[in-house]
Amino acid sequence: VGLLWPREYGGRGAPPVQQAILNEELARARAPQLLNRVGINNAGPTLIAHGTEAQKTRLLPPILSGEEMWCQLFSEPGAGSDLAAVRTRAERAGDHFRVTGQKVWTSYAQFSKWAILLARTDAGAPKHKGLTYLILDMESPGVTIRPLTQATGSTEFSEVFLEDVLVPVANVVGAVNQGWEIAMTTLAHERGTGFAFKEQVLCRIALDDVMDEVRARGRRHDPVLRQAIARDHVEVEIMRLLNCRTLTRLAKGLEPGPESSLVKLFWASLTQRIHDLAFLDQLSFEFLGD
Repeated sequence: VGLLWPREYGGRGAPPVQQAILNEELARARAPQLLNRVGINNAGPTLIAHGTEAQKTRLLPPILSGEEMWCQLFSEPGAGSDLAAVRTRAERAGDHFRVTGQKVWTSYAQFSKWAILLARTDAGAPKHKGLTYLILDMESPGVTIRPLTQATGSTEFSEVFLEDVLVPVANVVGAVNQGWEIAMTTLAHERGTGFAFKEQVLCRIALDDVMDEVRARGRRHDPVLRQAIARDHVEVEIMRLLNCRTLTRLAKGLEPGPESSLVKLFWASLTQRIHDLAFLDQLSFEFLGD
């Protein structure tokens, strides 16, 4: 846990390749998701890069120990793919900001003590310039959490409503109205150090499961299935090579670049295709009596 974090903040100061190996081995073991992964992968590295010493001293140790969970209040009903279109307002009120707005698709909100929050502090500035990055206590008055029930019955995501929530000015990360740059650090780590290689191995495992099922059903020579499996096999390898690009940047001491966003988009599409293949093939056996 916190393998890449500097030793002075409880980590091991390990090189990125060790994190990639750990991600691969956890995925191969089909281990569950790491507890408090938003804190470990997103909030922690951002605070290490941009937080004050007071913020680091107070907030980092309970992330690694798992005592305090974190969530990420970025996406909004009208600002998902266009994050800079955030409309949640944070108005200065003495030593606090008064925050009002709505967030959605917030993972683990109902379990979290803290949140990293992107809010608009200057309505007159260009949309990328008037944002501020805040640390929000999820137990503050005015915070309402409504879990969203998915088709699976799980409630991983939530809507979060903020009504006149007071956030201390001391909880600003970086500078006021410079939140976009801080948020990009968060997203780079989310898609790079915490994401790389694990999801690629999970895709490999899913595809191997499909191939095992095809063999068990005597369909290994089906030309349509073979073509679909070959396509997915090639794309899993492409994803591995894209991850290597991110790992190379990290090994050179650079932040993950735009290729990390490409990997996440590529992974989402590939995962859907692999599972669609498994599902549709299963239906063909069931309804065609093969």
